[in-house]
Amino acid sequence: MNKQRAQEIATSPVMANVTYNGVQIYIQNVDENNETARIYPLDQPNNEQEVPVSSLTEH
Repeated sequence: MNKQRAQEIATSPVMANVTYNGVQIYIQNVDENNETARIYPLDQPNNEQEVPVSSLTEH
């Protein structure tokens, strides 16, 4: 995924089907300078991670 699309998903009120390593995630925000995203698995909201935007997949 590219950083622009990740930013669109993060700011959209509509939930998108995005995965990281096969796990459905929620994108909290995107750091465009570092091209990373702050995410968490849908079933583990306390398990926040910062990952490369390029590692996210939209289905």
